[in-house]
Amino acid sequence: MEKVKPPESIHSYWNRHKKRTFFIVICMQLILVLAIVLLLLVFGDISVTIHFWLASAAVFVVACAINLLLLKVINAPLREIIAALSRASGERSPLLPSNPNQKSIERIGLKPVLDMVHSLAADGGEEKKQDDSPETTSYNTEESLLRSSTGIAMFDADGKLIFHNDAVPTHKNPDGLTTLDVQFYTDTSIEAWIQECEQKTVHAEKTWVRVASKPAGEEGRKLYDIVASYQKGASAPVVAVFVEKSPEYTPEEDDLNFIAFAAHELRGPITVIRGYLDTLVDELDGEIDPEQRELFDRLIVSANRLASYINNILNSARYDQRHLSVNLIETTVGDIYGIIADDMQLRASSQHRLLSVDLPVDLPTIAADPGSASEVFGNLIDNALKYSNEGGAVSVTAEVQGNFVEVSVKDNGIGMPPNVVANLFHKFYRSHRSRETVAGTGIGLYISKGIVESHGGTMEARSIEGEGSTFSFTLPIYASVADKIAKNDGNNQALIRNHSGGWIRNHGQLRG
Repeated sequence: MEKVKPPESIHSYWNRHKKRTFFIVICMQLILVLAIVLLLLVFGDISVTIHFWLASAAVFVVACAINLLLLKVINAPLREIIAALSRASGERSPLLPSNPNQKSIERIGLKPVLDMVHSLAADGGEEKKQDDSPETTSYNTEESLLRSSTGIAMFDADGKLIFHNDAVPTHKNPDGLTTLDVQFYTDTSIEAWIQECEQKTVHAEKTWVRVASKPAGEEGRKLYDIVASYQKGASAPVVAVFVEKSPEYTPEEDDLNFIAFAAHELRGPITVIRGYLDTLVDELDGEIDPEQRELFDRLIVSANRLASYINNILNSARYDQRHLSVNLIETTVGDIYGIIADDMQLRASSQHRLLSVDLPVDLPTIAADPGSASEVFGNLIDNALKYSNEGGAVSVTAEVQGNFVEVSVKDNGIGMPPNVVANLFHKFYRSHRSRETVAGTGIGLYISKGIVESHGGTMEARSIEGEGSTFSFTLPIYASVADKIAKNDGNNQALIRNHSGGWIRNHGQLRG
């Protein structure tokens, strides 16, 4: 009976290739040295001695060593490709593939080849293992995903939705394409995140929390946590999981609606209290001693802070319901800060903090709603004061960044770890430490980011634990958006509409 020869492994080719190239190099070098020796003996006046043959042998050895070293460098890319193919095929190979992200791999241009091998293995490797194993029960993966009560969606490299089950909220856009039906109000959308990943990384993951399918108050509104994973080069680079959290988050949303109603009712009395306090301080000026004046100052600070909380709650409710509209005018960052300057200095002195404000007068004018923008100033400065140490300094600066003026509020306080920074702009979010030590509602940053992005700007936070934090936001330079504003009678909708003409679903992409 004829013996069946087992199939050759992929890595065995590498062994044969090394032997063959080694033999070719040695033979060619030997032929070359012998040819040179023969020419010297025939045409050169050289005496044949033991030293002549030793020198020839030395030349042969050195030349072979140099050529073998060069051969190793030349063969290195082939070895990496064979190692990657061997590993992708599931062979038990002594060849270990290198990381395609290594600088040496990128430098020789081999990275795209290895990425392609790995992506092909990722797309087909698992299926191959299941098909080749007789003990594995076959099943229809797509059918199983479609039946899942957890939302599963897949996207291509352009951010286009290529697969989803019924648990994923979707709708048809004006072009007839199926797209996600979720509201990325204060975060980067999945589509924008995919574009960033395509440009900057090979693998990444991101989590979104409290993402709503519809604006607050609309029937059928659901709330989701979304977890997405990106792998460059795969046939479906992004797989996203939608976990409905409506039972958990809806009560908090209902609480906010009730609080907003209560806050609206409290706004009138608080305004009256603030007015009487200001009147009393003016009328009693010079008749009260410093201790009594300090008590009045503390009352005014507390009343103003309560008023800012009420404004935040009301604006948060409007923002969720997409009723937060701003009318933009030509103004300056200095004029906007001037609205709250006295109040901020009073808060700083009452908390024994040093507030430094440096807003250059030669900055270009900006397009902003002074009332809303001053609320952002107030929220950021108030936070910086609260989270600074006693006697600490808070600085406010501004500079031009492209078509925007960027304002930064920096403190040297307690700072925050990266996991806290990543969640700062989510509604109701407060770290465990801040809940225990500092009063607040957890929506100040949420609504501040909403106001900034409703102006067509962006907001970001940078922090080092134990060293302090810096919050920055941008507002568009008036000259860069004047035409758009004029066409809409000062309304901000021209700055927050997407390319298809509808209300933008991701304010994180806004640019004037």
